[in-house]
Amino acid sequence: MESMNGLAFISQGGAVSIIVALILATMSVSSWYFIVVKTWQAFKHRSAVSGYIRQFWQKSTLQEALQDVQLHSPAFRLALTATESAQHHQQYASQSLAAVCSQDEFIVRQLRRTLSQEQATMESGLSVLASVGSVAPFVGLFGTVWGIYHALTAIGQSGVATIDKVAGPVGEALIMTAIGLAVAIPAVLAYNAFIKANRGVMAELEGFAQDLHTLLTTGAPLMIKPGSKPANVTAIHTKVANKGGNV
Repeated sequence: MESMNGLAFISQGGAVSIIVALILATMSVSSWYFIVVKTWQAFKHRSAVSGYIRQFWQKSTLQEALQDVQLHSPAFRLALTATESAQHHQQYASQSLAAVCSQDEFIVRQLRRTLSQEQATMESGLSVLASVGSVAPFVGLFGTVWGIYHALTAIGQSGVATIDKVAGPVGEALIMTAIGLAVAIPAVLAYNAFIKANRGVMAELEGFAQDLHTLLTTGAPLMIKPGSKPANVTAIHTKVANKGGNV
């Protein structure tokens, strides 16, 4: 059957062609697994970050905002880190340490570390997609070159070199290149899409981190967030400004 020529070619190409086909199949399964998983994670991170930030600025006090525990939200972990950093510096920083590292700098360092951790979490698995997208075409090309060599060697041994005897095996050898491209293209497109989605989430987190830093160091946000209540923001100011109080 003509439709089975490609599979027959792979099996007739020897151990090398079979290994190449198995490598491409493994790459395809791995890339599609990460595409599905990272799509769900990107959607979850986006909704969790936007939802928590919106709720955060609607709370009456900072304590209420942190009582709404959402460990799955990077924005909650960022707010918790900023608050705990401010408390830690106020309680344990000596005068000499405070001179070396101010509360402002201490909070900034902790926020940067948390942002780096969240970015690393969101980017986990993307290296697999990048590797598949860059390597799969070359693996397919190698399979094609080996297939053409194997086909031409067989034709040479048979002593028949007519165009129909050459074109068939060479055309079948190109199937490996097509398979490599079919594996690489979805991986590349997904990688670029996830990079763009992660940049959007990180931009929102960085903006939230700056607002948290302003709130904790000055006692007032840079601006009242949409949907928040002025009285509630004042209560948050009082809570943060109370150095000895529990946040």
